[in-house]
Amino acid sequence: MIKDVTGLAPSLPIHPSEIPPDLYCLALNIYHEARSEPETGQIAVARVTLNRVESDAFPETICEVVQQGGQTRNRCQFSWWCDGKSDHPTEETAWRRSLEIGLRVLSDQVSDPTHGALYYHADYVSPSWARAFNRTVEIGRHRFYRPTQI
Repeated sequence: MIKDVTGLAPSLPIHPSEIPPDLYCLALNIYHEARSEPETGQIAVARVTLNRVESDAFPETICEVVQQGGQTRNRCQFSWWCDGKSDHPTEETAWRRSLEIGLRVLSDQVSDPTHGALYYHADYVSPSWARAFNRTVEIGRHRFYRPTQI
C-alpha cells in the first residue's frame, strides 16, 4: 500500500508511468466500477478494495486484489478486469476524479461508508453469494456486504 502520497496533489499525474502502482490500480477500479456513481459510491468501491487488502482472505496489495482471479472471463473479482476490453481510461475528467478519490482514500482523508464491506454488486443483479453475507449499506447502484462474522 502507498505509505507516502505527498507530492502527488494538487496536480495529479494522469499517465500510468507517473502514478504509483497502488494508486493506479485503485483509481482504475474506481473508474471502471463506479465512475458514474456519486462520490460516496466511488469512495465505497475504493474502501472495499482497501478492506480486502486488510483482510486475511484476500491478497496483500491493491493491485493483487484488483487483479485477483486473473484474466479468465468470469473468474476475476472485478468484472472489468477480465472482460476482454481495454482497461485504459478514455474519459479524462472521470479518470482524474478517480485518481483524486483514490488519493484521498489512501491518505485516510475519508471514512469508510461501507462499514467494513468486502463485497458488493450492482442493484440490478441478484448473485447467490449475497445471501451468505450481511448487507451493510446501499450507495448509488451498489449494495455492499461483509461476512456475518468478522
